[in-house]
Amino acid sequence: MNSKQATELGGNFAFPGTPLTVKRVGYGAMQLAGPGVFGPPRDVEGALSVLREAISAGVNHIDTSDFYGPHVTNEIIRRALHPYPKDLVIVTKVGARRPADKSWQRAISAQDLTEAVHDNLRNLGLDALPIVNYRVMGSGLGPEEGSIGEQVTVLAKLQKEGLIRHIGLSTVTATQVAEAQAITDIVCVQNNYNLAHREDDALIDLLAQQGIAYVPYFPLGGFSPLQSSSLTSVAERLGATPMQVALSWLLHRSPNILLIPGTSSVAHLRENLAAARLQLSPPMLKQLDGIAASGAAREH
Repeated sequence: MNSKQATELGGNFAFPGTPLTVKRVGYGAMQLAGPGVFGPPRDVEGALSVLREAISAGVNHIDTSDFYGPHVTNEIIRRALHPYPKDLVIVTKVGARRPADKSWQRAISAQDLTEAVHDNLRNLGLDALPIVNYRVMGSGLGPEEGSIGEQVTVLAKLQKEGLIRHIGLSTVTATQVAEAQAITDIVCVQNNYNLAHREDDALIDLLAQQGIAYVPYFPLGGFSPLQSSSLTSVAERLGATPMQVALSWLLHRSPNILLIPGTSSVAHLRENLAAARLQLSPPMLKQLDGIAASGAAREH
């Protein structure tokens, strides 16, 4: 991509109370690990190429975690990009571990969290982590109520020690966000949200009022065939893919939404980044907004 295209990644977003500014379309590195987000990728050189292409296209926000692999994704990021561009913001997360059986387990003690921060520092080759999200591991995919104060306090202590610059949250409720904010400043929230799953609408608006980033994962997850047909209809009118339309809708939804679509393919990466250039008309937005409503109607 040329320099003009690099400026089109959804515009800029400044994390509140920080010197960090990123393009609204970033890159999620989870898919750089092997199958099941475990072990090395089948094509290491391909993974390196995707990261380098993202940076050359203007991406300056990469989402990762040392429990992807584990360790693999961060090691690939370091190999591909270190020494890092000055404007690159690497956001990682802690709160889980991947034992040999490939399961996802909580890792939320003070020792667990401290060791995870040091693992991220070592494998990324950093002296301090720009942003660390505390990833709350519940019994399912969605957030569950429960205190996170103990874990956020641990991260705040590591922040005071200079190992973490800023703190975010992942898979949390509005109550948990408020609890964390009573302990330290929160600069971003990363939750499951897309056209079909809009339980966080009120939270997004609340965070927008505070200038806090909302970073959705699973941007195309959970569509029924009927919902997909509606999405495809809009995509066909625009000459775009359904994924591009779903990503564009998120950018239109609120100015505090940042995207981190992941892929292990350079071609797919370019498609994702091009989504930022789509313009959705008011009728298109109305049709897309109806996807969640139609899903809710079928559930009752």
